Amino acid sequence: MPENQNHQRLPRAFKQSLVRNPAQAIVSRALSENRLETVCRQARCPNRNQCFASGTATFLIMGGICTRNCRFCAVAKGRPGPLDGQEPQRLARAVKQLGLKYAVITSVTRDDLADGGAGHFAETVRALRRENPGILTEILTSDFNGREESWRQAAEIRPEVFNHNLETVPRLYSQVRPQADYRRSLSLINYASRAGLATKSGLMVGLGEEAGEIKQVMADLKEAGCRILTVGQYLAPSPDHLPVRRFWDEAEYQELKTYGEKTLGLDAVVAGPAVRSSYLAYQTYQSITNIKQEALA
Repeated sequence: MPENQNHQRLPRAFKQSLVRNPAQAIVSRALSENRLETVCRQARCPNRNQCFASGTATFLIMGGICTRNCRFCAVAKGRPGPLDGQEPQRLARAVKQLGLKYAVITSVTRDDLADGGAGHFAETVRALRRENPGILTEILTSDFNGREESWRQAAEIRPEVFNHNLETVPRLYSQVRPQADYRRSLSLINYASRAGLATKSGLMVGLGEEAGEIKQVMADLKEAGCRILTVGQYLAPSPDHLPVRRFWDEAEYQELKTYGEKTLGLDAVVAGPAVRSSYLAYQTYQSITNIKQEALA
């Protein structure tokens, strides 16, 4: 089988409409005016046109340079600059301009910072809430290099959803996430769950994993207290990144969804070729909120 997606037929799910929607220009203008970046553009997400057209975005804080060198990721690597103390206020202003009800905040990994950036996450969420009463927040964090004090800082701001992606199966960590640790990431998810937060994680497929390995990761996540899981197809950002080993088909995604929700009891599994961490994030949060309310009724 060819190793690189460039030599394979790209599934229809990734062939997006080029028709522009006025909302795309509104989002782009708000980002530009407030000197903000989105992970949608940095990571070349296949859903970015759809999300911009619907007036939503996942904000990327703490700069655009990551201290790690994950071989699947399009975000620039190197030595980041200092934190921008005005960034939380600018982001809060942009969210207000866009009229968002649900804001997703993520960041590059900042191993150069003593707290891994947990304090900046906290200040960003506080600024959002001051400027946008009633705003719902989801944070997608790094592992903060295993610093439990940073985990505490991030959990204490009480986001509606605490997201940390496992990305792949343990066997592939040395190739895909050489500076990360599978058990450390599971421990962070468990920490947030024990703190009473709705926890979420994400996986990529197509890197050479087996279906059984993915199901074991799903079981590990359930045991750690994870409630929401996203599963999507890996796409190589460039020839210098890890190649796509296989494109999964729709039936396989449906099997994972059924296994996760029906067999394991995860609250929500969002699975499909173009699914990414923040895909349908607000709708998924609403669905698990309804599940909890029904359980209490």
